[in-house]
Amino acid sequence: MWRAAVLSLALAMPAAAQDRAAVEAQFQTWLEEVIWPAVAADGVPRATFDAAFGDVSLNWDLPSLLPPGAPPEQPTTTRQAEFQDPARYFDEANLAASARIGAQMAVTHAATLDRIEARYGVPGHIVLAIWGRESAYGAAPITNDPFEVLATKGFMGRNAEMFTAETIALLKIAALRGVSPGQMTSSWAGALGQPQFLPTSYLDYGADGDGDGVVDIWDSEPDTLASIGNYLAEHGWQRGRDWGFEVRLPDSLSCALEGPDNRRSISDWVGAGVSRVSGRPFPDPELDGAASLLFPAGTNGPVFLVSPNFYVLKRYNTSDLYALFVGHVGDRIAYGVSPFTADWGGVDTLLRSDVAAMQETLEGLGYDVGGADGLVGYKTRRSIGAWQASLGRTPTCFPDSSVVSDLSD
Repeated sequence: MWRAAVLSLALAMPAAAQDRAAVEAQFQTWLEEVIWPAVAADGVPRATFDAAFGDVSLNWDLPSLLPPGAPPEQPTTTRQAEFQDPARYFDEANLAASARIGAQMAVTHAATLDRIEARYGVPGHIVLAIWGRESAYGAAPITNDPFEVLATKGFMGRNAEMFTAETIALLKIAALRGVSPGQMTSSWAGALGQPQFLPTSYLDYGADGDGDGVVDIWDSEPDTLASIGNYLAEHGWQRGRDWGFEVRLPDSLSCALEGPDNRRSISDWVGAGVSRVSGRPFPDPELDGAASLLFPAGTNGPVFLVSPNFYVLKRYNTSDLYALFVGHVGDRIAYGVSPFTADWGGVDTLLRSDVAAMQETLEGLGYDVGGADGLVGYKTRRSIGAWQASLGRTPTCFPDSSVVSDLSD
Protein backbone atom coordinates (compact mmCIF):
# COMPACT_ATOMS: atom_id res chain seq x y z
CA MET A 1 0.00 0.00 0.00
CA TRP A 2 2.64 2.54 1.00
CA ARG A 3 4.68 1.72 -2.14
CA ALA A 4 1.74 2.76 -4.26
CA ALA A 5 1.42 5.96 -2.25
CA VAL A 6 5.10 6.76 -2.83
CA LEU A 7 4.62 6.35 -6.58
CA SER A 8 1.44 8.45 -6.57
CA LEU A 9 3.13 11.26 -4.70
CA ALA A 10 6.18 11.14 -6.97
CA LEU A 11 4.01 11.40 -10.09
CA ALA A 12 2.31 14.45 -8.63
CA MET A 13 5.62 16.30 -8.29
CA PRO A 14 6.35 18.84 -11.04
CA ALA A 15 9.26 18.12 -13.33
CA ALA A 16 10.86 21.52 -12.91
CA ALA A 17 13.32 22.04 -10.10
CA GLN A 18 11.64 23.42 -6.99
CA ASP A 19 12.83 25.65 -4.20
CA ARG A 20 13.59 24.14 -0.84
CA ALA A 21 10.50 25.49 0.88
CA ALA A 22 8.29 23.73 -1.64
CA VAL A 23 10.22 20.49 -1.26
CA GLU A 24 10.02 20.74 2.54
CA ALA A 25 6.24 21.08 2.25
CA GLN A 26 6.10 17.99 0.03
CA PHE A 27 8.23 16.15 2.58
CA GLN A 28 5.73 16.88 5.35
CA THR A 29 2.93 15.69 3.07
CA TRP A 30 4.90 12.51 2.37
CA LEU A 31 5.29 11.86 6.09
CA GLU A 32 1.54 12.24 6.61
CA GLU A 33 0.36 10.39 3.51
CA VAL A 34 2.95 7.65 3.22
CA ILE A 35 4.71 7.04 6.53
CA TRP A 36 1.90 7.63 9.00
CA PRO A 37 -0.67 5.30 7.34
CA ALA A 38 1.96 2.56 7.04
CA VAL A 39 2.95 2.62 10.71
CA ALA A 40 -0.56 3.24 12.01
CA ALA A 41 -1.59 -0.02 10.38
CA ASP A 42 1.11 -1.76 12.43
CA GLY A 43 -0.08 -0.29 15.72
CA VAL A 44 2.32 2.64 16.11
CA PRO A 45 0.61 5.30 18.24
CA ARG A 46 0.20 8.79 16.84
CA ALA A 47 2.06 10.14 19.87
CA THR A 48 5.16 8.16 18.87
CA PHE A 49 4.97 9.45 15.30
CA ASP A 50 4.63 13.04 16.53
CA ALA A 51 7.51 12.66 18.98
CA ALA A 52 9.73 11.31 16.22
CA PHE A 53 8.90 13.83 13.50
CA GLY A 54 7.63 16.88 15.34
CA ASP A 55 10.82 18.87 14.69
CA VAL A 56 12.24 16.97 11.73
CA SER A 57 12.99 18.64 8.43
CA LEU A 58 15.00 17.48 5.44
CA ASN A 59 18.74 17.15 5.87
CA TRP A 60 20.08 18.75 2.71
CA ASP A 61 23.69 17.96 3.61
CA LEU A 62 23.34 14.21 3.08
CA PRO A 63 24.99 12.76 -0.05
CA SER A 64 23.20 11.23 -3.03
CA LEU A 65 19.98 13.21 -2.75
CA LEU A 66 17.60 13.60 -5.70
CA PRO A 67 15.14 16.40 -4.84
CA PRO A 68 11.91 16.57 -6.83
CA GLY A 69 12.60 18.07 -10.24
CA ALA A 70 16.36 17.41 -10.08
CA PRO A 71 17.99 15.96 -13.22
CA PRO A 72 18.63 12.22 -13.17
CA GLU A 73 21.93 10.93 -11.85
CA GLN A 74 24.82 10.85 -14.28
CA PRO A 75 27.13 7.84 -14.62
CA THR A 76 29.48 7.92 -11.67
CA THR A 77 33.15 8.83 -11.94
CA THR A 78 33.76 8.26 -8.24
CA ARG A 79 37.18 7.03 -7.25
CA GLN A 80 36.96 3.89 -5.12
CA ALA A 81 39.90 4.11 -2.74
CA GLU A 82 38.86 0.95 -0.95
CA PHE A 83 39.64 -1.35 -3.86
CA GLN A 84 42.19 0.83 -5.61
CA ASP A 85 44.60 1.16 -2.71
CA PRO A 86 44.12 -1.68 -0.22
CA ALA A 87 47.32 -0.67 1.57
CA ARG A 88 45.56 2.44 2.87
CA TYR A 89 42.71 0.31 4.19
CA PHE A 90 45.16 -1.84 6.15
CA ASP A 91 47.14 0.95 7.75
CA GLU A 92 49.30 -0.79 10.34
CA ALA A 93 48.80 1.85 13.02
CA ASN A 94 45.01 1.42 12.79
CA LEU A 95 45.25 -2.36 12.83
CA ALA A 96 47.54 -2.37 15.84
CA ALA A 97 45.43 0.11 17.80
CA SER A 98 42.21 -1.78 17.10
CA ALA A 99 43.82 -5.07 18.16
CA ARG A 100 45.29 -3.54 21.33
CA ILE A 101 41.98 -2.09 22.47
CA GLY A 102 40.18 -5.25 21.42
CA ALA A 103 42.45 -7.34 23.64
CA GLN A 104 41.58 -5.09 26.58
CA MET A 105 37.88 -5.44 25.78
CA ALA A 106 38.27 -9.21 25.62
CA VAL A 107 39.27 -9.16 29.28
CA THR A 108 36.61 -6.66 30.31
CA HIS A 109 33.79 -8.54 28.60
CA ALA A 110 35.09 -12.09 28.95
CA ALA A 111 31.98 -13.50 30.65
CA THR A 112 29.61 -11.87 28.14
CA LEU A 113 31.68 -13.07 25.19
CA ASP A 114 31.77 -16.62 26.57
CA ARG A 115 27.97 -16.61 26.79
CA ILE A 116 27.68 -15.29 23.26
CA GLU A 117 29.99 -17.95 21.85
CA ALA A 118 28.16 -20.70 23.73
CA ARG A 119 24.79 -19.49 22.44
CA TYR A 120 25.59 -18.38 18.89
CA GLY A 121 28.80 -20.22 18.06
CA VAL A 122 30.60 -17.02 17.05
CA PRO A 123 34.02 -16.47 18.66
CA GLY A 124 34.30 -13.47 20.91
CA HIS A 125 37.31 -12.06 19.08
CA ILE A 126 35.30 -11.84 15.85
CA VAL A 127 32.45 -10.06 17.62
CA LEU A 128 34.95 -7.65 19.15
CA ALA A 129 36.62 -6.93 15.83
CA ILE A 130 33.29 -5.94 14.26
CA TRP A 131 32.44 -3.77 17.24
CA GLY A 132 35.81 -2.08 16.91
CA ARG A 133 35.42 -1.52 13.18
CA GLU A 134 31.86 -0.20 13.41
CA SER A 135 32.11 2.16 16.37
CA ALA A 136 35.64 2.03 17.82
CA TYR A 137 34.38 -0.16 20.67
CA GLY A 138 31.63 2.35 21.43
CA ALA A 139 33.94 5.37 21.49
CA ALA A 140 33.02 6.80 18.08
CA PRO A 141 30.55 9.70 18.20
CA ILE A 142 27.21 8.59 16.73
CA THR A 143 25.12 11.73 16.94
CA ASN A 144 22.78 11.98 13.97
CA ASP A 145 18.99 11.88 14.26
CA PRO A 146 17.97 8.66 12.47
CA PHE A 147 14.45 9.93 11.86
CA GLU A 148 15.84 12.91 9.98
CA VAL A 149 18.43 10.85 8.10
CA LEU A 150 16.26 7.92 7.08
CA ALA A 151 13.20 9.99 6.25
CA THR A 152 15.29 12.32 4.08
CA LYS A 153 16.73 9.33 2.23
CA GLY A 154 13.30 7.73 1.98
CA PHE A 155 11.79 10.87 0.50
CA MET A 156 14.51 11.93 -1.94
CA GLY A 157 17.54 9.67 -1.73
CA ARG A 158 19.06 6.95 -3.82
CA ASN A 159 17.31 3.65 -2.97
CA ALA A 160 14.36 5.66 -1.66
CA GLU A 161 12.07 2.64 -1.35
CA MET A 162 14.57 0.81 0.87
CA PHE A 163 14.98 3.84 3.14
CA THR A 164 11.23 4.31 3.33
CA ALA A 165 11.02 0.77 4.70
CA GLU A 166 13.82 1.58 7.17
CA THR A 167 11.95 4.70 8.33
CA ILE A 168 8.88 2.60 9.01
CA ALA A 169 11.00 0.03 10.89
CA LEU A 170 12.54 2.82 12.97
CA LEU A 171 9.12 3.91 14.16
CA LYS A 172 8.29 0.32 15.07
CA ILE A 173 11.40 0.21 17.25
CA ALA A 174 10.27 3.35 19.05
CA ALA A 175 6.71 2.14 19.53
CA LEU A 176 7.09 -1.58 20.11
CA ARG A 177 10.56 -2.20 21.57
CA GLY A 178 10.65 0.23 24.48
CA VAL A 179 13.23 2.60 22.94
CA SER A 180 12.35 6.29 22.99
CA PRO A 181 12.94 8.33 19.81
CA GLY A 182 15.24 10.66 21.72
CA GLN A 183 17.48 7.77 22.78
CA MET A 184 18.18 6.64 19.23
CA THR A 185 21.16 8.04 17.34
CA SER A 186 22.68 7.01 14.04
CA SER A 187 25.49 7.57 11.59
CA TRP A 188 25.01 9.96 8.67
CA ALA A 189 23.86 6.90 6.69
CA GLY A 190 21.14 5.99 9.21
CA ALA A 191 22.89 3.01 10.85
CA LEU A 192 21.98 2.72 14.51
CA GLY A 193 24.10 2.53 17.61
CA GLN A 194 27.33 0.73 18.35
CA PRO A 195 26.86 -2.23 15.97
CA GLN A 196 25.63 0.12 13.20
CA PHE A 197 22.44 -1.78 12.42
CA LEU A 198 19.82 -0.46 10.06
CA PRO A 199 16.40 -0.54 11.75
CA THR A 200 15.28 -3.70 9.95
CA SER A 201 18.42 -5.47 11.18
CA TYR A 202 17.69 -4.28 14.71
CA LEU A 203 14.19 -5.76 14.50
CA ASP A 204 15.45 -9.04 13.02
CA TYR A 205 18.72 -9.58 14.89
CA GLY A 206 18.87 -7.31 17.93
CA ALA A 207 19.54 -9.38 21.06
CA ASP A 208 19.16 -8.69 24.77
CA GLY A 209 22.60 -9.47 26.15
CA ASP A 210 22.14 -8.08 29.66
CA GLY A 211 18.73 -9.61 30.36
CA ASP A 212 16.84 -6.40 31.12
CA GLY A 213 14.16 -7.05 28.50
CA VAL A 214 15.20 -4.21 26.17
CA VAL A 215 17.61 -4.39 23.23
CA ASP A 216 19.72 -1.28 23.73
CA ILE A 217 22.47 -1.07 21.11
CA TRP A 218 23.30 2.53 22.09
CA ASP A 219 24.28 2.28 25.74
CA SER A 220 24.46 -1.45 26.54
CA GLU A 221 27.70 -3.16 25.60
CA PRO A 222 26.30 -6.68 26.29
CA ASP A 223 23.34 -5.96 24.00
CA THR A 224 25.69 -4.65 21.31
CA LEU A 225 27.91 -7.73 21.46
CA ALA A 226 25.00 -10.18 21.59
CA SER A 227 23.34 -8.48 18.63
CA ILE A 228 26.50 -8.81 16.52
CA GLY A 229 26.81 -12.47 17.50
CA ASN A 230 23.17 -13.15 16.68
CA TYR A 231 23.48 -11.41 13.32
CA LEU A 232 26.42 -13.56 12.26
CA ALA A 233 24.80 -16.76 13.53
CA GLU A 234 21.57 -16.05 11.69
CA HIS A 235 23.54 -15.46 8.49
CA GLY A 236 25.19 -18.86 8.66
CA TRP A 237 28.33 -18.66 10.79
CA GLN A 238 29.75 -22.19 11.04
CA ARG A 239 30.51 -23.04 14.65
CA GLY A 240 34.03 -24.31 15.22
CA ARG A 241 35.51 -22.96 11.99
CA ASP A 242 37.89 -20.06 11.45
CA TRP A 243 37.39 -17.32 8.84
CA GLY A 244 40.61 -17.97 6.90
CA PHE A 245 44.41 -17.99 6.72
CA GLU A 246 47.09 -16.07 4.87
CA VAL A 247 48.79 -18.58 2.56
CA ARG A 248 51.52 -19.16 0.02
CA LEU A 249 50.77 -20.75 -3.33
CA PRO A 250 52.87 -22.78 -5.71
CA ASP A 251 53.43 -21.28 -9.16
CA SER A 252 51.07 -23.87 -10.59
CA LEU A 253 48.01 -22.24 -8.98
CA SER A 254 46.69 -19.14 -10.76
CA CYS A 255 44.90 -16.19 -9.23
CA ALA A 256 42.13 -16.96 -11.73
CA LEU A 257 41.12 -19.81 -9.38
CA GLU A 258 39.76 -17.31 -6.85
CA GLY A 259 36.17 -17.44 -5.63
CA PRO A 260 33.74 -19.30 -3.39
CA ASP A 261 32.43 -21.29 -6.35
CA ASN A 262 35.90 -22.86 -6.60
CA ARG A 263 35.87 -24.24 -3.07
CA ARG A 264 37.78 -27.38 -2.20
CA SER A 265 38.58 -28.99 1.11
CA ILE A 266 41.58 -27.51 2.84
CA SER A 267 43.25 -30.92 2.66
CA ASP A 268 42.86 -30.75 -1.14
CA TRP A 269 44.46 -27.31 -1.22
CA VAL A 270 47.31 -28.62 0.92
CA GLY A 271 47.75 -31.46 -1.56
CA ALA A 272 47.99 -28.86 -4.33
CA GLY A 273 50.84 -27.14 -2.51
CA VAL A 274 49.08 -24.44 -0.49
CA SER A 275 50.69 -23.69 2.88
CA ARG A 276 50.22 -21.20 5.69
CA VAL A 277 52.63 -18.27 5.75
CA SER A 278 53.26 -18.98 9.43
CA GLY A 279 54.70 -22.37 8.57
CA ARG A 280 52.28 -24.05 10.96
CA PRO A 281 49.96 -26.78 9.68
CA PHE A 282 46.29 -26.05 9.23
CA PRO A 283 44.27 -27.06 12.32
CA ASP A 284 43.04 -30.64 12.07
CA PRO A 285 39.34 -29.66 12.43
CA GLU A 286 39.71 -27.43 9.36
CA LEU A 287 41.18 -30.00 6.99
CA ASP A 288 37.88 -31.48 5.83
CA GLY A 289 36.19 -28.08 5.61
CA ALA A 290 35.60 -26.24 2.35
CA ALA A 291 37.69 -23.16 1.57
CA SER A 292 38.42 -20.93 -1.39
CA LEU A 293 41.23 -18.66 -2.55
CA LEU A 294 40.99 -14.90 -2.02
CA PHE A 295 43.18 -12.41 -3.90
CA PRO A 296 41.81 -9.07 -2.63
CA ALA A 297 44.47 -7.11 -4.55
CA GLY A 298 45.21 -9.71 -7.20
CA THR A 299 48.89 -10.59 -7.15
CA ASN A 300 49.65 -7.13 -5.72
CA GLY A 301 49.07 -8.28 -2.15
CA PRO A 302 48.59 -11.16 0.27
CA VAL A 303 46.70 -14.31 -0.67
CA PHE A 304 44.23 -16.07 1.61
CA LEU A 305 42.39 -19.34 1.94
CA VAL A 306 38.97 -18.46 3.36
CA SER A 307 36.16 -20.53 4.79
CA PRO A 308 32.43 -19.88 4.27
CA ASN A 309 32.61 -17.79 7.47
CA PHE A 310 34.51 -15.13 5.51
CA TYR A 311 31.41 -14.68 3.37
CA VAL A 312 29.25 -14.47 6.49
CA LEU A 313 31.40 -11.49 7.52
CA LYS A 314 30.60 -10.01 4.13
CA ARG A 315 26.91 -10.13 5.00
CA TYR A 316 27.72 -7.48 7.61
CA ASN A 317 29.52 -5.37 4.99
CA THR A 318 29.88 -6.48 1.39
CA SER A 319 33.50 -5.36 1.01
CA ASP A 320 36.17 -8.07 0.82
CA LEU A 321 38.54 -5.68 2.57
CA TYR A 322 36.09 -5.09 5.43
CA ALA A 323 35.72 -8.82 6.06
CA LEU A 324 39.48 -9.28 5.85
CA PHE A 325 40.08 -6.40 8.26
CA VAL A 326 37.68 -7.94 10.78
CA GLY A 327 39.18 -11.40 10.47
CA HIS A 328 42.74 -10.15 10.77
CA VAL A 329 42.06 -7.87 13.76
CA GLY A 330 40.17 -10.73 15.39
CA ASP A 331 43.20 -12.97 14.95
CA ARG A 332 45.42 -10.35 16.54
CA ILE A 333 43.04 -10.04 19.48
CA ALA A 334 42.82 -13.78 20.06
CA TYR A 335 46.21 -15.09 19.00
CA GLY A 336 48.54 -12.10 18.84
CA VAL A 337 49.36 -12.82 15.20
CA SER A 338 51.80 -10.64 13.29
CA PRO A 339 50.96 -8.24 10.46
CA PHE A 340 50.35 -9.64 7.00
CA THR A 341 53.43 -11.36 5.65
CA ALA A 342 53.07 -10.17 2.05
CA ASP A 343 53.11 -6.48 1.26
CA TRP A 344 50.19 -4.64 -0.29
CA GLY A 345 51.66 -3.34 -3.52
CA GLY A 346 50.74 -0.02 -5.05
CA VAL A 347 47.93 0.00 -7.60
CA ASP A 348 46.83 2.51 -10.19
CA THR A 349 44.11 5.01 -9.36
CA LEU A 350 41.19 4.39 -11.69
CA LEU A 351 37.80 5.95 -12.19
CA ARG A 352 34.90 3.71 -11.39
CA SER A 353 33.43 4.50 -14.80
CA ASP A 354 36.65 3.25 -16.44
CA VAL A 355 36.45 0.01 -14.48
CA ALA A 356 32.80 -0.40 -15.52
CA ALA A 357 33.75 0.08 -19.18
CA MET A 358 36.48 -2.54 -18.78
CA GLN A 359 33.95 -4.92 -17.24
CA GLU A 360 31.55 -4.39 -20.16
CA THR A 361 34.31 -5.29 -22.60
CA LEU A 362 35.13 -8.45 -20.65
CA GLU A 363 31.43 -9.38 -20.65
CA GLY A 364 31.41 -8.94 -24.41
CA LEU A 365 34.30 -11.38 -24.61
CA GLY A 366 32.28 -13.95 -22.65
CA TYR A 367 33.67 -13.44 -19.15
CA ASP A 368 31.43 -13.34 -16.08
CA VAL A 369 32.51 -10.24 -14.13
CA GLY A 370 29.51 -10.21 -11.80
CA GLY A 371 28.01 -7.11 -13.40
CA ALA A 372 29.54 -3.97 -14.89
CA ASP A 373 29.22 -1.89 -11.72
CA GLY A 374 32.72 -0.44 -11.48
CA LEU A 375 33.49 -2.51 -8.37
CA VAL A 376 36.28 -5.06 -8.43
CA GLY A 377 34.94 -8.26 -6.88
CA TYR A 378 36.34 -11.74 -7.23
CA LYS A 379 34.55 -12.40 -10.53
CA THR A 380 36.12 -9.33 -12.08
CA ARG A 381 39.55 -10.13 -10.66
CA ARG A 382 39.63 -13.68 -11.94
CA SER A 383 38.17 -12.66 -15.31
CA ILE A 384 41.05 -10.23 -15.72
CA GLY A 385 43.44 -13.07 -14.88
CA ALA A 386 41.82 -15.48 -17.33
CA TRP A 387 41.88 -12.83 -20.07
CA GLN A 388 45.55 -12.10 -19.38
CA ALA A 389 46.38 -15.80 -19.52
CA SER A 390 44.53 -16.15 -22.84
CA LEU A 391 46.96 -13.60 -24.30
CA GLY A 392 49.98 -15.39 -22.88
CA ARG A 393 50.51 -12.79 -20.16
CA THR A 394 51.25 -13.46 -16.51
CA PRO A 395 47.91 -13.07 -14.68
CA THR A 396 47.72 -10.28 -12.12
CA CYS A 397 43.95 -10.51 -11.54
CA PHE A 398 43.62 -6.80 -10.83
CA PRO A 399 42.84 -3.76 -12.96
CA ASP A 400 45.51 -1.24 -13.77
CA SER A 401 45.82 1.48 -16.38
CA SER A 402 47.32 -0.86 -18.96
CA VAL A 403 44.54 -3.44 -18.51
CA VAL A 404 41.88 -0.76 -18.81
CA SER A 405 43.59 0.73 -21.86
CA ASP A 406 43.97 -2.64 -23.62
CA LEU A 407 40.35 -3.54 -22.99
CA SER A 408 39.06 -0.20 -24.23
CA ASP A 409 40.89 -0.34 -27.59
